[in-house]
Amino acid sequence: MTARTDRPSSYDELCTRLAADLDAMPKRLAQTASYLVAHPDEVAFGTTASIADRAGVQPSTLIRFAKATGFEGFSDLQLLFRERLRDRNQSYDSRLATLGQDAEQLPAHAVLNGFIAAGQESLAWLQRDMDLAEFDAAAATLAQASTVYLVARRRAFPPLIHLRYAFAKLGIRSEICGSVNGIDSDLLAFAGAGDAAVLVSFAPYTAQTVEAADQLRAQNVPIVAITDSRLSPLCTGAAARLLLSEADYAGFRTSTAVMTLVMALSVAAAEHRRLGRGGA
Repeated sequence: MTARTDRPSSYDELCTRLAADLDAMPKRLAQTASYLVAHPDEVAFGTTASIADRAGVQPSTLIRFAKATGFEGFSDLQLLFRERLRDRNQSYDSRLATLGQDAEQLPAHAVLNGFIAAGQESLAWLQRDMDLAEFDAAAATLAQASTVYLVARRRAFPPLIHLRYAFAKLGIRSEICGSVNGIDSDLLAFAGAGDAAVLVSFAPYTAQTVEAADQLRAQNVPIVAITDSRLSPLCTGAAARLLLSEADYAGFRTSTAVMTLVMALSVAAAEHRRLGRGGA
């Protein structure tokens, strides 16, 4: 990995660079990159020692990583994570105020048109950037599974419900592990090498989904990861990695691409079974 001299101007730019450089990074720097992106809130306010301990590296590795990515030191890198946290915490009230300003200047249907445009942009990205070989590998993995375990939280949960519905209609056995009674790890304990799992999470990645990925990897369960970056903790050891981006309107992110993707994935898995390419 060649050290960069130009400091990234934003957290998103940093993540883009890290994803592009990941294959060329030494093992410890790649490990550091993956941990920092998976735990941005901790990075924003943790100490060098505490972050290094949880990332499983030496404090000197964090400093070396920061300098290799264009920062003067680790504290300089932390500033970018703090800026991200400040921007993320923009209140919904202020977002709605932005919509109100647009509505005063534009026709009443401006909000609808804004979300339609964002959805179209998301679909354009999906069509342009989706790795079709990975998509086919994901469909084959699900077709071969006895049971597909489904894991997601927060805004990633609705597409999981859609996937569960489609699987039921297509005759593919699945199990949602997103209950309120706290037995998700117990449900996942039933999963084995003959099953598969679909995990969905986008930055900032939910701790429960990351923990489920760790458990499933330990049980040798093939994972289909639906996420937004190669640096996502879901990508480690996954059988297939489906990466996508969603556009937003006035700070409200759409789910157009991921809803389209999960529907296509369920039908593709069923088609693999029909053609005898997989099946339990």
